[in-house]
Parts: sequence; C-alpha cells; structure tokens
Amino acid sequence: MFGSKAVVLVKEHKRCPPEQLNPVNEDLLRQVFNEMSVLFEANKTDIENKEDVRDNKTIPSIHLRHSALEMDRRCVLAYLKQRLNKITEFRWNHGAVLPEDIQVNLHEVEKQWFNKYNKSLASYMLSLNGLDITQNTVPPKSLKIQVRCLQDYGELETDSGDIVMLTQNSEHYLPLSECEHLIKQWYQRRVRGVLNYSLIKRKQIN
Repeated sequence: MFGSKAVVLVKEHKRCPPEQLNPVNEDLLRQVFNEMSVLFEANKTDIENKEDVRDNKTIPSIHLRHSALEMDRRCVLAYLKQRLNKITEFRWNHGAVLPEDIQVNLHEVEKQWFNKYNKSLASYMLSLNGLDITQNTVPPKSLKIQVRCLQDYGELETDSGDIVMLTQNSEHYLPLSECEHLIKQWYQRRVRGVLNYSLIKRKQIN
C-alpha cells in the first residue's frame, strides 16, 4: 500500500528511546524515494498523454497517487527533522563532544550539520562575552547540590580557590555552576533533588 513504508519510518524513530539515536535507515529511505519516483512518473505520464485531463477517467488515480506522494514526502521530512531535533538536544545536554554510542549512529551529513551547529552556537555564545547558554537551562532550587562521583576525576579547583579531590564514590556539596558540566560528562550524579540532566536519567539514585 502506498505510504506504508514511510509510516514505518516515522514509527521506527518514535520507538527509539529519548537518550538513544538509531542509525539512519537508508534502505527504507531508499524504498520510499523509489516509491515517490514511481508515483511521480506515473502521474506525469497520465497527464502528458491526455489532451484534456479534466475529461479523463484517470483523474481519481492521479489524485490518489499525488496524495500518496505528499504523504511520503511529509513522513520523510518529519523523520529527518526529528533526528535533527534530537541531535540538537544532545548538543545542549552532552556538550560539543557527543558520546561514542551516539556518534557512531550519525549519518555523515548529520555529522557535518552538527559541526556547523556547534560553530554557530559557539559564535553566538562568544558574542555574549563567552556566556555558556547551555548551562543552567533549568532554574536551580539551590545554588549548591550534593553529588556523588561515578569515577575518578582528580582535583577540581572551585571559583573560591578551594581544591576538591573527586574520587570514585566520594560525595561533595558543590556549587551547581561548577559541577554541572561534570554531571553532563558522567563524572558525577546528583544524590538528592530532581534529575534535570538527561545524561543521568539512566542512572538510578540509591
């Protein structure tokens, strides 16, 4: 049935967990593109072979094929747009360097788009005197949070000049602004409070 492959494409992306990104289904995309080409050529042939298409009995078939063509087009665009939306969200949650399990599933064109988006975002933040707008996207309930180290990190120098040794399973009470980037990079997780970082939603707090 016309459009069925395009619908499968959209459903496939919808079933993907929020923190994951499946590889681009190039085979299914190719099948949808082939179907679109067949539909377009069939309509083109019917129209060109008739002097007055308005009086022809092929009009219902032409309308049906055109509707199927439009449905395929919308589904493909929705599939690609949702992938870019998710990649954009990953940039804000993970930083400029994405985790390996996400990078391997990016298409080459998506990698190029991500690099351009990175440059545009960096250029914009530079125009704001270096303000990192990807930090503190959710208003904190307090300026400090209690965190637990997931792995050894080493010394962390705070803005006040204090040196904190971050070792695996150690707990600290730190300013949110100084440890949010570590939370996003999986070095730390919150011990108390609402989990606002998608990178640590996979971890259950004891």
